[in-house]
Parts: sequence; structure tokens; C-alpha cells
Amino acid sequence: MIKTKTIKAIKVIVLIALMPMVLIAQPKKAPEVKEGDGPYPQLIIRGVTLINSTGSPPMGPVDIVVDGNRITAIRNVGSPGQPIKPERRPELKPGGKEVDANGMYLMPGFIDMHGHIGGEGKGSNAEYVFKLWMAHGVTTVREPGCLNGLDWVLEEKQKSSQNLITAPRIKAYCVFGQGSKTPISTPAEAVKWVDDNAKRGADGIKFFGAAPEIMAAALAENKKLGLRSCAHHSQTDVGRWNALNSARAGMTSLEHWYGLPEAMFTDRTIQNYSPDYNYQNEQDRFGEAGLLWKQAAPPFSEKWNKVMNELISLNFTLDPTFEIYDANRDLMRARTAEWHAEYTMPALWNFYAPSWNSHGSYWHSWGTEEELEWKENYRLWMTFINEYKNRGGRVTVGTDAGFIYELYGFAYIRELELLREAGFSPLEVIRAATLNGAEALGMDKDLGSVEVGKLADFVIVKENPLKNLQVLYGTGAIRLGDNNEVYRAGGVVYTVKDGIVYDAKKLLADVKKMVDAEKARTGFVLTQPGMPKSGR
Repeated sequence: MIKTKTIKAIKVIVLIALMPMVLIAQPKKAPEVKEGDGPYPQLIIRGVTLINSTGSPPMGPVDIVVDGNRITAIRNVGSPGQPIKPERRPELKPGGKEVDANGMYLMPGFIDMHGHIGGEGKGSNAEYVFKLWMAHGVTTVREPGCLNGLDWVLEEKQKSSQNLITAPRIKAYCVFGQGSKTPISTPAEAVKWVDDNAKRGADGIKFFGAAPEIMAAALAENKKLGLRSCAHHSQTDVGRWNALNSARAGMTSLEHWYGLPEAMFTDRTIQNYSPDYNYQNEQDRFGEAGLLWKQAAPPFSEKWNKVMNELISLNFTLDPTFEIYDANRDLMRARTAEWHAEYTMPALWNFYAPSWNSHGSYWHSWGTEEELEWKENYRLWMTFINEYKNRGGRVTVGTDAGFIYELYGFAYIRELELLREAGFSPLEVIRAATLNGAEALGMDKDLGSVEVGKLADFVIVKENPLKNLQVLYGTGAIRLGDNNEVYRAGGVVYTVKDGIVYDAKKLLADVKKMVDAEKARTGFVLTQPGMPKSGR
């Protein structure tokens, strides 16, 4: 007799295995409401300290001039702590707008290279997700998968590009095979799908895996068309096509890390699965993934170096998404993050809870031993990523939020912290979050740094993020005043996208209102899994 939990597990794997063919329930689209100010004939941000992504140290005070949506001047207007020199200041033209940013810090707009736009089953409509991103300074998002449907994503992309909605600009990477009436089984079918995908307006493709001849044909055609690509190498196919195969075939970036350790095996060709492993049981899948890096060649060994150097020579981008597996090494920390109480939708909280049916909600039995394995996994993974950066490889910032207790926007700042933990300096973290992402998307002529001629995408904060990245969280960082009073400092003040100035704190307040309204409608009380309703 088949056990009930086995039947439920089968439902999970059917959805995942058929992901190219299946769309999640589409969330409500963002409303067409003008919420930002601008763009203006002229916008001048006065007296700010610029933290750029170009390798430059911070500099300020400067005045940054924007005409419409393009940067036209960056003026040095004095010395730190000294009176501004009026003769250096650019003149405000009639109809122009000034933003007093004296004592504040400005960075290029953040780029999330792995951002899914919610889902109806998670209670995460587009407005909720977009505002969480924008409230944390994310002005550009790559949507890897378009699981709401390519046409759905393209419509939101178009509205965002016209600034009809409050949203980051969007790059749409469709899952390979999505929309095909039957599974793609030949190279010719793969080429046709890639051509059709481009004609529909997609910016690229996200792969999970396929037979080698199909992967090769699809990537070759996609490259010929000038589009980009990424992959989450599924364990169901990585044994015959890993990250090195993808890079050699023309893929432009790697999501997470699947396929990378497998390219560095020296004493095996397949991951060492336990005898009772079942991919349909997601705790097996993610639990044993935590054993994978130590099966690969050790850091700085011959094979390790050879794979790294070849990937760099192929201009291959790594988008590690450290934060999406952060709970694996400290479940309690991720589960009790302070923002869940006010900013996580009830349906999303329920989706996170241990479940046989929700992807990534695999906490069937998770404890000290699993967390220790994942901590070692991170040590090895972070060593590779940091050295990749040191040798000139491109590393970007992506999140994959909406799974595994990671909340949109907040997860982005956590990813910055984890890059810092991996060994990146604060300025290298900012570059990964901005210019590296723009280069990976082929948008560095317009985005990724604060330079004359580029689009006006900025993140403006009162606190210096180089001293403490936690000041970028919407909830800020804890401070203790002279009168022994505890308070919060930080949070993004302004997010500027396309020359339009958004009040980031108001956007976050809007999210809280949405969550409060849904709690009132459903009578929801946030409790920890397995705890009585009287709990937190």
C-alpha cells in the first residue's frame, strides 16, 4: 500500500519535473498608479557622497545632475564637513527639482539577477513584490523562468519600461520548453522553440537540463540570435551536462551552484547519493546537496583551478544566490527573521512551512547535523566564489526570493551580507550588485554605475552602507542613543529609477498595509511551525 506522504511527494516532483511545461497561478498585476515624482526636465541631487561601482573610493559632497532620465553632470562641490562652495554648484533650471541629500550616500540602482514575480498561491501579487524590491533599492530584475507566463511578464516589463507602474525594469528569461505542447525531444525542435521564444520578445532562456544534443542545439541558436541564458542544473540531468558543458556551449551565466561541483569531480562521475535517496523527496534532494561541495576537488587543487580558469576565460557569470539556502545552515534564524511579522503575506508564510506540496518547503526533519553539513558546504562554495572574483571572474547578486523563508527585497540585502562573508570587500559587494549585473545583462552602457550619459538609477541612504550593510534593510539597524534609548537607523530613503524619485519608506509602508489588510481579512496569526496559535 502506498503511503499518503509518498503520494504527496509525487505531486511535488511532477510539478518540478514538468516545470518547463507548467505555469504557476498568475498573481494580480501591478496597478497603473503614478507614485514616484518625475522625471523632471532637470533633477539635482545635492551634497551626496557617491559610492560608485567603478572601483573608485567614495567621494563627496557632489551634486549629481539628471536631465529627464539621463545623468548629465557629477560636480565636486566641496570638502567633507566643510561648507558647500556655491560657485561649484550647478544651477537649477526652471521646472527643475532639487533633492537635499547632504550627509547621505548614493549608489547605482541595485540589480537582482534572480527575481521571480510572486505567485497567486503565495498571496504575492505583483504590486507587493515590486514594492518590496523598490523599497530596498532594486531597480532592475532578471526574471529567470517567467513562471507566470512569458506574455504576463512581458506585459509587466512593458509597463515598467514606460513607468506606468511602480516596478523595477524587467528582463524576461523564459524557461526552456515553456509553452511547447509536447516535450522537446530533438535538436530541430529545440532550435524552433528558441526561435519562437525570441520572436515572442524574451530576453533569454533559463535551462534546467535536457539531453546534451538538445542543450547544445538550443544554446547555439540562442547565442546566434544574440540572446543570453542561465541555468539551474537539475540533478536529473547534471550527471551528463554540467556547468562547464554549458559554458563551453555558449551559456552566459550559472544560477545557484548546481553543475559546478560536478564539473570538478576527480574520483567519481555522479554525486554520491545515499542508497535510499529519492529525488521526489525534497529533503533528500536539498539535504544531500549539502554534501556535494566536499565531493568535488578541494580548493586550489589542479582540477579546481583548471575549471575556474576555463570558466573565467569563457566570460561565464556566476550568480550564487547564497541567501536562498541560508536556512539550510541556520533554519531558526531564517524562519524568525524580524521582517516576517509585518511584511510576509499570510499565504506566503504558510507556503514556507514544512510541506510535501510546496517547492522548497522541505523541513520534514532538519537539525544540527544537516546544518553542520551545510555550513561546510558554504565554506567551500564561498571559497570558490571569492577566488573567482579575485581572478577577474564576474559574480552578480541574485536572490530567488519567495522560497525557503526568504522575502523579496529583504533577501537582497541578506545576499549582500553573504557576499561580504564570502570575502568580498564592501566596495566589491556594491560592484557585484550593480555594474556586474549590468554587464551580465548586456546593459552596462546604460546601467550599473553613476556616470554621465547613463540612466538615472540610484539608491540613496542616510547611513554609510560600507560600514554596515544592515542599514540597507527596510527595518534598519539597531542603534543605542546617548540617553540609553534604542532606535533604528537606516533603510533606503529614496529609490530613483529612470529619473523618477520614489519614497522608499512609503513603498515599504504600503507593503505593510497590504499585509495588515490580508491578516484582517483572513484572521491570520503568525505562528511558528508546529507551535500553538497562541505563539508568536
